[in-house]
Amino acid sequence: MAVEECDSPARIIEKAANIVPRPSQVAWQQRGIIGFTHFGMNTFTDREWGSGMEKESRFAPPDVDVAQWMRAYRAMGAKQVIFTAKHHDGFVLYPTRYSGHSVIASPWWVSTTGCERAEEATAARTAAERERDTDPAAYWRARKAGCERQGGDILGTYVSAARAAGLRVGVYLSPSDGAELPPAWHRDTYIPAIEAKPAGSRSTAEKATLEDAPASPAGHGRYGDSSKPTARTIPTLVPGDDRTRAVAQGTLPAFDVTADDYNAYYLNQLYELFTQYGPIDELWLDGANPWAGSGISETYDFTTWFKMIKALSPDTVVFAGPQGTRWVGNEAGVARTSEWSVTPATGDPDTAHNEGLIPGGAWAQDIGSRTVLARPDVRYLQWFPAEADSSIRPGWFYHPGEQPQSAAELVGKYQQSVGRNAVMLLNAPPGTNGRIADSDLAHLTSFGTAIRDTYRTNLLAPQQDATGAALTDEDLSTGWSPAGQATTGSVTLNLPQAQTFDQILLRENITRGQRIEEFAIDTWNGTTWTQAASGTTIGYSRILRLDASVRTDRIRVRVQAARATPQLATVGLYRTVTPTTPKKSGGDVENP
Repeated sequence: MAVEECDSPARIIEKAANIVPRPSQVAWQQRGIIGFTHFGMNTFTDREWGSGMEKESRFAPPDVDVAQWMRAYRAMGAKQVIFTAKHHDGFVLYPTRYSGHSVIASPWWVSTTGCERAEEATAARTAAERERDTDPAAYWRARKAGCERQGGDILGTYVSAARAAGLRVGVYLSPSDGAELPPAWHRDTYIPAIEAKPAGSRSTAEKATLEDAPASPAGHGRYGDSSKPTARTIPTLVPGDDRTRAVAQGTLPAFDVTADDYNAYYLNQLYELFTQYGPIDELWLDGANPWAGSGISETYDFTTWFKMIKALSPDTVVFAGPQGTRWVGNEAGVARTSEWSVTPATGDPDTAHNEGLIPGGAWAQDIGSRTVLARPDVRYLQWFPAEADSSIRPGWFYHPGEQPQSAAELVGKYQQSVGRNAVMLLNAPPGTNGRIADSDLAHLTSFGTAIRDTYRTNLLAPQQDATGAALTDEDLSTGWSPAGQATTGSVTLNLPQAQTFDQILLRENITRGQRIEEFAIDTWNGTTWTQAASGTTIGYSRILRLDASVRTDRIRVRVQAARATPQLATVGLYRTVTPTTPKKSGGDVENP
């Protein structure tokens, strides 16, 4: 919703109170926990950020047990998973038509032992290697030359396994791409500049670059190549393209765009993702432009990206996209104690990476208060809920020397993310053997079990009166509001019998907006009310962990301030179930 110059502060708050999420955003927030999978070239180079110069042969897992990954994510309670199809190094984990730097180019793609078509496959791959510098689709055409490994399309295997496990699917396609850096600039400017730096001041990516030198970037030099935007059609069909007839007949859509070389490359890969692997529930992309300080910068055409994504898949929730989801502002998985889903933007959300439109930045402590909404640079308001990302290990990719967080630590992260109106995005990276390590799996399972056991039974239920029943069912559209469209009020709930609890959960009916700004919860001790907890925002989910257990047969929820008539959807009382401590296995050893 646009903020007009004539809007008073009261009018802006009225608008904010009446902004609601898209249905796909509601479904996304209700998932609560999402599993993140960082697996790729960095897994095998023991890096967090690769150079883009790596030989494809370095990617060589003995097995890729995607079904085991899904068991791990289900055990931790995830309802959705996201796979890193391309990280900043540019190595692509599916058979793309637009780059030779992908799983197809790795010898791992084929298994010629005992294969009758071994000679044919070898010849096709030799030709592809010879042509790759001038033809990005060379290896793609060789993908079915024979002896291809079952499950070589890791993204495709991942998507199928996730759906078989009942999980929604997201994809991370990094906009930054080290493999696509211009070779001449890379050789003559970038590497000498890194070498001139003191060793201690070199970034992770710079260290990787020197380690892989003098190799050139493994792609086709399109990132920041200063190419002029020209008229193009997406998809850009390649020789031998198996989509030619479908595009000509209109079975597959086509988009006329004006784009430079790299934006065309990225748009073509987005098209592959949505038309070959969809439906995609969440597209994860960041705005990293890491070489800008070294002289190479790419202008991402977010306007065209978002327009095509919306046309191909209007229900997809786009990370940092318009009416999508936003980074919580840290990689610790911790949300703010006042976390608003309605946030301001300083520009049109359809035209830019939306993190850059947040006043004060995505990491600002205050992201949606009345004060921030009334800033003179605010131009739009939108439903833009937080995603709190973290990894079970210190790194995003698997490193054998690192240890996972404990189940108790993960429970704390849950209470500080899902319990603060954010979705918990938890990364659990598979190792070099293609499996999630035993130690990680044990802690994930213990964490998921503790969460399920803690929140399985609402001690307020069953309720006899209509209001109590509405506040203890699973329906967001039923609940309680103050009489007479008031913005404050209280509701008292009697427990079926006296109960002991140490956690309180509240939810608003977010399908009608996020409105509550201040609340308190009281318990009855037989003669008087005692305040047990208080807070500011609620949103989809607010969990309050009490300092000590309370026993009572009556509670009262007071809404002390709201932007419009509040709609409280859920009240829950729970007793914490402590996660079990997994047995030590003598170290961090991956499954054999």
